[in-house]
Formats: sequence, C-alpha cells, structure tokens
Amino acid sequence: MFTGLIETVGTVRRVGHLPDGRCFTIDSPMLLDDLKPDDSVAVNGVCLTATQLTPSGFEAVAVGETLEKSTLGALRAGSRVNLERALKLGDRLGGHLVQGHVDGSGQIVNILSTGTGYWLDLALPASLSRYAIAKGSITINGISLTLAEVTGESVRVAVIPYTWTHTVLQWARPGDNVNIEMDIIGKYIEKLLGGKPSGLSLEKLQNLGF
Repeated sequence: MFTGLIETVGTVRRVGHLPDGRCFTIDSPMLLDDLKPDDSVAVNGVCLTATQLTPSGFEAVAVGETLEKSTLGALRAGSRVNLERALKLGDRLGGHLVQGHVDGSGQIVNILSTGTGYWLDLALPASLSRYAIAKGSITINGISLTLAEVTGESVRVAVIPYTWTHTVLQWARPGDNVNIEMDIIGKYIEKLLGGKPSGLSLEKLQNLGF
C-alpha cells in the first residue's frame, strides 16, 4: 500500500527483455537507506518488487500483464520514473490509499501554467472515467492528486509547483500516456451495488448512507 506522495525521481539505467516481461535496473540512491530485496516500490504508480539491490539502486521485474495495463513497456534506458516505497504502519497518510495496481492509462490532453501551479487535462477511457468524481482522488503516474473537474471522459487536476518540480510531471507533454489508478472506494461501492455503475445516483448513494 502507498500514499501517492513521491519520494524521489529515479532513472532507468537498463531494460532487460524477458520471455514474458522486462527487468528494470533503476538508479535511486535516496531509497537505499532502508530498501532491501522483496520490498515493494511503486514505479510510476506500479507496485513492483525489488528483486535485488545495486550500488546505486535496485532491480525489478514487470510481467506481461503489468506491461499491457501500464506504460512501463515504453520505458527505456534514460527514462525517469516516480518512486515511492511502501507505506509503513504508523506513517502519516498524506495522500490517499494507493494500491499500486494500475487500472489502465490515460492521455494528457493539455497542460496550462497558471503562474501559481498547473492545470493538467486528461482523457480517460470510459472504464476508468466512471469512477471519477469532482473532489475525488486519482493517482497519475503514482502521484496522489485531486480531481478538480470531471466532464464526461475528461478530467482536470491542479498540480502545485512543488509536486511539478519533484516528479516526472516536469517533463510531461500533451499526448503523453500516463498510468492511472482510480480511487479504490468507488470500486468497492460498485461491487456492493452489483457491478452496475449505470444505476448509481446521488439520491441512491444518500439512501445507502453515503
């Protein structure tokens, strides 16, 4: 489990091709103070296991299914990635509950600098946008953000300068694909209601006690 608060930006040094996956060697000296083999690390929001440590970082393997559902398959030597170690019991939960189980990818449509931050507009597939609500949580490349606006399958988030300069968003461009994890609470509600998102309404949720 993670919080969506990025600890550092790492650099992919090597990508090894496996029969059904990829092996990534990632430089991230900041994480080495207590990282050990078998620890979980969110790489651009994808929960991976550190299989072994290197002098300057760690190695991790992504299987075929992970590559299909995320943007990790596009990583190359020199790619920069957001990194977050797993949450410890007793730590402050500064973002929101993030599993590191990416639901799919979205595409950056527009980036607007406001002078005091940035607006980031994203296009989401219908399978993900149905969980999007204004003021709800979303994870973009592992970053916990708040949905400011939701219009159909388009969403907008506000990004403060600190988050922008301390994550891979600083290199983002319109057209880029990003990993998306929607808030787990919406998925549980959908399951409890029989898996029929079209039956949801504000009145129905209020009647159910939400």
